[in-house]
Amino acid sequence: MPEYEGPVGAVDDVNAVTRAVLTASRLLVAISARSLAAVEERVTLPQFRMLVVLSTRGATKLVALADLLQVAPSTAMRMVDRLIAAGLAHRQVNPDNRRETLLQLTDEGRRTVEDVTGRRHTEIAAVVERLAPHQRAALIEALTAFSEAGGEPLAPAMDDAQPYPLGWALDSPVMREA
Repeated sequence: MPEYEGPVGAVDDVNAVTRAVLTASRLLVAISARSLAAVEERVTLPQFRMLVVLSTRGATKLVALADLLQVAPSTAMRMVDRLIAAGLAHRQVNPDNRRETLLQLTDEGRRTVEDVTGRRHTEIAAVVERLAPHQRAALIEALTAFSEAGGEPLAPAMDDAQPYPLGWALDSPVMREA
């Protein structure tokens, strides 16, 4: 794999690497924002995060959902109420404990997560296709090392059950802090 061919010492320069990562993160944030644009009139970014959690966890208690999103239960309840009003989520009684209510996505909520994630996947793939094969290999190695250093687990591979992996593990720093 070819070495980075920038200024001498740039590979060891934490500031140069940080600047490159920040630049790439601007691109990824822009792609994420564009992928959400089609539904932004119905769903805010925090509400979309809730949809992603419900998509990956399935039926979830409000307190657990609030904890995963690091918001107060009252904030989570308001978000849930808006998602229910939009037809993207619903409540059901927990069959194991009738005093508890579980929250989960409707079919429309699941389609919303899949559509947004699919648009994000398509746009990232278009950028990656512009790279030469050796650059793609270097990017895989660099991003994998970066993710591991940050404690982020590898995103699941695409399959028929989930054609566009969300890329957000529930125990990842992104989901804990976002």
